[in-house]
Amino acid sequence: MPNQIAVVTGAGAGIGRATVRMLASYGFDIALLGRNEQRLQDSADELETSAIRTLIVPVDVSDAKAVFDAAERVERELGPITVWINAAGVAAIGPVLSLDAETLRRVTDVTYLGSVFGTQAALACMRRRGSGTIVNLGLAHPLRGLPLQAAINGAHAAISAFCDSVRPEIRALSDRIDLTVVHLPSINTPRLGWSRNRSGHALKPPGRIYEPEVAAHAIGQAVLGHHRDIWVGASSILPSLINGIAPSLRDRYLARKGIVAQYAAGKAETESDTLNESLPGAYAAHGPYEGIPLRDQGRKPLLLTIPRRIGFGATLLSLAGVLLGWAALRRKG
Repeated sequence: MPNQIAVVTGAGAGIGRATVRMLASYGFDIALLGRNEQRLQDSADELETSAIRTLIVPVDVSDAKAVFDAAERVERELGPITVWINAAGVAAIGPVLSLDAETLRRVTDVTYLGSVFGTQAALACMRRRGSGTIVNLGLAHPLRGLPLQAAINGAHAAISAFCDSVRPEIRALSDRIDLTVVHLPSINTPRLGWSRNRSGHALKPPGRIYEPEVAAHAIGQAVLGHHRDIWVGASSILPSLINGIAPSLRDRYLARKGIVAQYAAGKAETESDTLNESLPGAYAAHGPYEGIPLRDQGRKPLLLTIPRRIGFGATLLSLAGVLLGWAALRRKG
């Protein structure tokens, strides 16, 4: 039986590169898409000992025609695409008034429209056979609404809304195509170091940080299962409940703590970024931070799908009700 074919955008570094390794361990033949051909080659070279085929396709995902042409090339040279992972993206960080129109447009073009064009190209190929899996990336609740992150938050919110609209279209056509959004916390990749920084400070990933293999594992679960959404880490539950019950409470907290939580010691580096051109250099999956690893043995970081998330949420709400009732009784006493 021939190997299944996977396409990964942003495959030269960060989450995309870790995902390539994960899919290779599953036995997929892989097409690696991205702007930096040398990093794509480095990523493919890591798989030389695997019994799989690879195809390198340099492409800027904000170019719709280039993405569709890449999909057709993959189908010609490797075979029918069964999995498509949209992991490419760029970021600009700083107060919203510090981000000019071209910066905002570029973040939207690459992160949001790149995922849209990748989804369209994948659907065009998968509909010929009526099956497949497409995975897009979103933000876990602890990262949603963060100050200084308006550009990237807007792009990822648009991705989720786009997927919400496309899923019923797929269902209406009776295709067996899964469209999954994997909602990620902070991941230790090189991306923050090459993001456009308009904050005036050196930056660090906010909240709990995970290694890129954790993100790749979640993406692998999306590929192997049939999920609408996957949330990584239990830390996404409480912020989502607070935001649903008392959003202004979280706004006030983020106003006090959310900005300084992203500042690191040292001088801000604003000279170079990957917004318009890929930076040279031997970047790989990992960044310079220390994150929670994916353990081969023992308890892995929690992955929440909709049923498990509802269960955890209901448990927390029940505990909150008990505590509120206890507090009310104490006041009466």
